[in-house]
Amino acid sequence: MRYIQHLQDTIWDHFQPGTQQEQYYCLLVRRSFWLVALSLITMSEAEKNVEALRSVVEGANQFSSSFFQTVVKHNPGNLITSPLSASIVLAMTAFGARGNTEAQFRNVLHLPTSESLATSGYQSLIDNLNSFKDNKLVIASKVFVAASLNLKPSYKNLTEVYFRSASQLVNFAQNKEAANIINSWVEQNTNNLIKELINAEMLSDTTRLVLVNAIYFKGEWKDKFDPTLTRDKPFHISKDEVKDVPTMYRHGNYKLGVLPDLNATFIVIPYKGDELSMVIILPNEIDGLSDVEKKLQSTSLTNILSQGSEIAAALWLPKFKVESMLELNDVLIEMGLTDAFTTADFSEIADGEDLHISDVIQKAYIEVNEEGSEAAAVYDPMMDFMCIPYRTRMRINKPFFYYIIKTMHDEKENDITLSLFCGSVNEPKL
Repeated sequence: MRYIQHLQDTIWDHFQPGTQQEQYYCLLVRRSFWLVALSLITMSEAEKNVEALRSVVEGANQFSSSFFQTVVKHNPGNLITSPLSASIVLAMTAFGARGNTEAQFRNVLHLPTSESLATSGYQSLIDNLNSFKDNKLVIASKVFVAASLNLKPSYKNLTEVYFRSASQLVNFAQNKEAANIINSWVEQNTNNLIKELINAEMLSDTTRLVLVNAIYFKGEWKDKFDPTLTRDKPFHISKDEVKDVPTMYRHGNYKLGVLPDLNATFIVIPYKGDELSMVIILPNEIDGLSDVEKKLQSTSLTNILSQGSEIAAALWLPKFKVESMLELNDVLIEMGLTDAFTTADFSEIADGEDLHISDVIQKAYIEVNEEGSEAAAVYDPMMDFMCIPYRTRMRINKPFFYYIIKTMHDEKENDITLSLFCGSVNEPKL
């Protein structure tokens, strides 16, 4: 900006306008210089914002892989979790940490080395997540701290500006009242869809800090399933057990791919608006899910999606609901976040307090069905023959892994893929 001003002044000094027309052209030159300057600033800021967003997304996806691997060891069976939401609220806490506590947060969460890059990246990310129009996505995250603590104004400002959130003081000694405060906040921020997140017995006068994540997602498919075509189909829970479960059917264009390294195939099912998609990874073997989950830790989403192409296919997908209540203390300690629960240094949150995390809790819910579909067709008993023109058949008929992803685009139209949720279905249940 200083260079632009200097150049403009130099030209002005060497060219003194005389006529009215010359003065007019000189005015245009001045305005042009400032337009160039503003354009350069705008481009610079846009590039910086994209860099910050991409940096945070890459870190969140890295955290997601190791987080799920650890969570699934503690929570076998059907599972839904949002590593992203956990990483957001943990990052919010990380910026209040110092010393070894901060180092552990940065290592576990894969935070950008630059704090300004990280905070602006989370701000861009959260604003992006709050802009959904066609599907219901509610992410409720908050830090509840003991009423006796005096939060630093700088930390309060950080949570409000960069994380679009806030911290709330609570008297944990009144554990029933404190539990009601937290649960009421969760209900209000999830349209009353998630209730009773915690109970009073989890709180006491020694509780200093509680992190809460409440996640609810319900998406409407871009290409809807016809509920009249839903029929019970065999699902192989194990090599020895087969169960009939309500299974939806549709044929159309989907992105499919083969994953030789995972011994699996995948399909991408878009939600309305094309912002969100469900990615289902189906092991080739009935008992292959655990092996796929392990290998996913060293396989990026970008790499998976790059191995697919759009093709006409017939799809059979079970209906299912999953609700998970996760207590994440042991998970995070196992991942390396040890000091935060014991000898923590949260001196940037409040002064003169022996502050540490008491509980990290996440409750997540997902429902997959034909919601919002138009039941215009009548069931055809020849349904299994309808797909004859479709040589590719994707039958989700054994335990599988799934992501719900958001695809964003940077200024150069490059994709930035973010995992919002991930989980596994061993036995579809409603």
